[in-house]
Amino acid sequence: MNAKRKRPDTISDSVTEQERIVHEVIQSKQDMGISQQDIKREINLHSNLIAKCIKSLVSKNLIKEVKNIHSRRQKHYMSAEFEPSNEITGGAWYVEGSLDKEYINVLKEQCWRKIYGLKVATLEGIADAIKRSNVSQIELSKQQVEEIVKALVLDNEVMEVRSTGTGEFASIPVGKACYKCAGKRGYGGEPKLGALASIPCGVCPQISRCTPDGMISPITCEYYKKWLEF
Repeated sequence: MNAKRKRPDTISDSVTEQERIVHEVIQSKQDMGISQQDIKREINLHSNLIAKCIKSLVSKNLIKEVKNIHSRRQKHYMSAEFEPSNEITGGAWYVEGSLDKEYINVLKEQCWRKIYGLKVATLEGIADAIKRSNVSQIELSKQQVEEIVKALVLDNEVMEVRSTGTGEFASIPVGKACYKCAGKRGYGGEPKLGALASIPCGVCPQISRCTPDGMISPITCEYYKKWLEF
């Protein structure tokens, strides 16, 4: 009879009881990970002992250190079987925990050019044009293109409008969101209305994650601060 296969989440018998406790706390956070300070808050172990356990668990490849864009000064740890979520890594726009501004600016410029060339464009049209241009070495998802376009909206370089189904909007279903370059007369279409239209929150792709005391919040939002100062 074959030996029963050990479950992936079962750690080695070589770990100490304290290491097992620390590992269980880290593992429970799954793809969000946890800082050493937060581990201390959850278990009744001395900070030095926790640090020793973490060092040992890392050496045994049971946990790993990961970058957290919201907490750069604190080391963040995650159980080895998980990959960090976009919420803590920043997703495609971050490299080793740092915002890839050059890459973002290149994509913003290309998206603006595509919108300008198309006169009026849907998100799908922009994404398709970017894909065919091969401007990015990696294929961008529709969500990633949307984040770039929303950034252009926040920068007042592009405006979001609604198709009227006539004129330049003839090929676009009535009411569908589309985009035009800002700063010129004769936009056409129906501008996006409502109280949120004038503040960055109305077009922010992270609005669903934004909370007053969360990692993403109005307090840390650069665009919101600029709007308040305006």
